[in-house]
Parts: sequence; C-alpha cells; structure tokens
Amino acid sequence: MTSGINTATVFLRRAEDLDGPAVKALVFQVLEEYGLKPEPNGMDADLDALHAVYMEPGGVFEVLENASGKIIGCYGLFVVDEQCCELRKMYLHADTRGRGFGKALLCRALSVAKRLGFSEMQLETASCLKEAIGLYVDFGFESLQGKHEVERCDLAFRYNLSRWDEQRTHSNEIPVLNIRDAEQ
Repeated sequence: MTSGINTATVFLRRAEDLDGPAVKALVFQVLEEYGLKPEPNGMDADLDALHAVYMEPGGVFEVLENASGKIIGCYGLFVVDEQCCELRKMYLHADTRGRGFGKALLCRALSVAKRLGFSEMQLETASCLKEAIGLYVDFGFESLQGKHEVERCDLAFRYNLSRWDEQRTHSNEIPVLNIRDAEQ
C-alpha cells in the first residue's frame, strides 16, 4: 500500500492504438492543469498512432491503469536513433500523483530503455512541471542545452543509461508495478 493506493490494483501494460483517446484525454487534462496548450495536430499527434510512432520503430508506450481499467498514467520511449531514445508523454492523473508512481514509471522507462540497448535517454519538459523536473534531477538527469523541438517545452535533459542501476527500483519509496501484457 502506498499513500492510499493499493498497488495490487494498479497495472502497467503495453498500450494499444485503441488506448489513444484515453491517453490523449489524460495528457491533455494534465497539460491544461499546468496551463500548457495541447497540440493535437502537432507534437501530440503521436497519440493517434501509438503503435506506428512508438512500437514499430523499436520504442515502447505503456499505460498505467487502475482496477476498473481507467488509464491513470503513461509514458513513451520514442526512438531518436540507435543509441538514443526520448522519454515522452510521462503523465499521471492528479489523483495518482505524489504517491511514488512517477518514480515507478521513470524507473520502468529507464530499465526498458537500457534493456532495448539505448545508451542515452533525452527528454524535453516545461519549467512549470516542477515535480517532474525535481524527479529527473533526483534521478541524475543532466541539463541539455540547445534548441527545443516542442514549443511548450523550455528545458531539456539527458541521462547516460550506463549509470542506471535497476536495484534502485527495489527501494521502499517506489511502488512495485504489476506488469500485465507488457514487455518484461
């Protein structure tokens, strides 16, 4: 049990294209909570084709769902090149935040990225997402200078995956995710 959420009733699984509308609703809701503008015909168009954009090129998109099947979190690993992936669309429903699931999703993303053979993970974010930025910094992400691809993002970070130690996922602070139909 982690802060009122029974982790036995929360499942992580590989997303399907049919999840697109629910994922889009979650992502857009979170963006709007933070005063950020969704881009359904721009950067967020990837949510209409999860399999083609993420899985076909060798990446991953996974969703976190509660016992009733509602999607309450997600993340994607977008293939940049053979060595680098980009962490995209890591969001949690407001009721799920502050309970360690962000840490759990980030641990999962780092572990999967390393297992897929990537040596670096990059991400872009907005400075108003202070909790997420704190999480990235706590995990050892380093600031990445340069042009930002996404208009709403003003910060970028990178992580050298050779530094990732999966043992960190066994911390008492990080809930264990029940993995269902996802790549182990």
